[in-house]
Amino acid sequence: MACSDISAGRQEVCKDSIGGLQGVYFMNYTTSSFVIDDTGTEATNPDYGMITDFPADSTVYYYELKGTSAYTETVNSSRENGTTFFSQELTLNLKKLTNEMTTQMKLLAYGRPIIFVHTKAGDTLALGLRNGADLTGGTIQTGAGLGDLYGYSLTFTGEEDNNARFLYGSSKTDPFGQLDVQPADIVYS
Repeated sequence: MACSDISAGRQEVCKDSIGGLQGVYFMNYTTSSFVIDDTGTEATNPDYGMITDFPADSTVYYYELKGTSAYTETVNSSRENGTTFFSQELTLNLKKLTNEMTTQMKLLAYGRPIIFVHTKAGDTLALGLRNGADLTGGTIQTGAGLGDLYGYSLTFTGEEDNNARFLYGSSKTDPFGQLDVQPADIVYS
């Protein structure tokens, strides 16, 4: 008995992608539902599994990124236990120490936000969509030399039963793209 049948192949892609992150959007954890396109199947619907709208009255908080911030997702599957889950890790390097940011960092550590990672390629991925993401490590540093980081290095992790979901229609210039319902408020500073 097959547990899941593969539904698509893949040809070699063009070398037109770029790596890196443009920014992240933090949303306070909510149990409100995001709408995920589950029409058809993965084989018949190219948008299958994408987020198509946000919970009503949601607010997201934007953090612009430049430099070495990165997102990695790891598949964890055990034949012995019959389990599969996805580990999500976001590492942020934020320049310049401020009292306001130190306060926000503490609030991020106390909570378990949902994080929307906007890539330089134009995709937006939802980290911690069902269980939230935890700030599991970080440093506040002044550096020793004039060229050292004077700021924050933060690591967020999430464990989900599904891979990070793409937001429908996101682009380089519009992270929330063609969602039916977008965040009610996007706070930039």
